[in-house]
Parts: sequence; C-alpha cells; structure tokens
Amino acid sequence: MRALLTQLRLPLDPTPESAGRTLTIDGRPYAVLIARHRRARRYVLRLASDDTVRLTVPRGACIAAGLRFVERQGAWIARERRRRRDRAEPWRDGTTLWYRGERVILQVGATEVAWGGATIAAPAEAAGLREAVEAHLAALAKAELPPRARELADEHGLAVARVSVRNQRSRWGACSSRGVITLNWRLIQMPASVSDYVILHELMHLRQANHSRRFWREVDAVCGWWREAERWLKRHGRDVI
Repeated sequence: MRALLTQLRLPLDPTPESAGRTLTIDGRPYAVLIARHRRARRYVLRLASDDTVRLTVPRGACIAAGLRFVERQGAWIARERRRRRDRAEPWRDGTTLWYRGERVILQVGATEVAWGGATIAAPAEAAGLREAVEAHLAALAKAELPPRARELADEHGLAVARVSVRNQRSRWGACSSRGVITLNWRLIQMPASVSDYVILHELMHLRQANHSRRFWREVDAVCGWWREAERWLKRHGRDVI
C-alpha cells in the first residue's frame, strides 16, 4: 500500500543526496542522510537499523530547515532507538504485546502460552516463542480481516476483487487499481475501530485513487472517527509487533 497501488502510508524510495552530516542527540552522534522525493509533501523522518537518521524532504525544500527539523525531533529519535533495543529482546514470560487494542502479558507455562484470553501450545524451544505467537496472530487475521473487509465493502456498495492479508513492515493496507485490497496482519493487534478505519481507508480508494480532499471527504462520510484512529496509529503503531 508503486505505480498502480494506493497506500495508507507514503512509499519512499529515495536516493540519499547528502551524507556525512552528523547531529548529536541525547549525547549520542547520529549520521544524517537527506534525500529529496518528488512525491513527498512533508518531512519524513526514519531511524534506520544502523541508527542512521534518514530524512526525506519535498523537492525544493531547504536542507538547513530539514536539519533543524531533525534536531527538534531529538526526543523521538532517542525514544525510537530505545524502542528498537527493547524490541530486539527475546520474548519470555511477562513480555507485553498489543492484542485487539489492549496491552496484554504473555504467560508462558510448561505446556501452553496464554495472553488476553488466547492460548497456544508452548513451543518446544523458548527461542521460538515470538514466532509461535505471531503465527497464531497472523492466522487469526487471515480468518477475520477478509470477511470484515467484504462486509464493509458491501455496506457501502463497493466491489472488491480480492482481499489478502500479508506480513508488511511499511504499510497497514493497500488498494490496487484492480480492486485488490491488501491488509497487514497486525491489524488484529489494534482496536477494532482502528482496524476498521484502515479497511475503510483502503476501500475509499476504490472511489478516489489518491489522497485528495475529495478522498478524505469520502473517508469522513463513512468513518467519522478516522482522526482518532490516525492518532492511535501515530501513537502506538510503532509499538505493534
């Protein structure tokens, strides 16, 4: 969610145009790579796996202003680095995760693993705990999300060619020009209202294959809570597995 695909989140495939810039944030130096992107409408900041700060700026934007933007986001960068460090920790008894919109605690026993009312057989090896839990969540998503998407499509008089559920790292959903809706299995971890918003967002691209004002009017007409859902995604989206 490239050419014929409308995405909930902006796809970025920039080529760094400026390297070697360094900013000190929370007492730690970070290399900053800056790229212009013809489709960017705002600054987009990401922290790469090697702790490089990657800033995408709109065409014609001032690089100095971009660097000042990065400096203002110092708290977010430090927090994101801590989040990634915590995320790299192996899962065990007591690990917390999002499940149907709530933070739940993994309870790992000798024969089963439980969280939020769900249970699975305990994996043979402790190292396989995360893989086993994620596999269960993905299976739930594949069973529940396509019927829900078709239900919402029917409710609003829309024809969907196919609904697929995938393991995506950069988007929550997508809608192709052929009417194929793709959803991230991690929607199963979100509140139902947020999951429905993502689905409705993609369905509205069947009417408007863009993010114009007209598109957002379509979204608002069928999903009056979309702003609250966006706030949830902004606040908690990075914490979903």
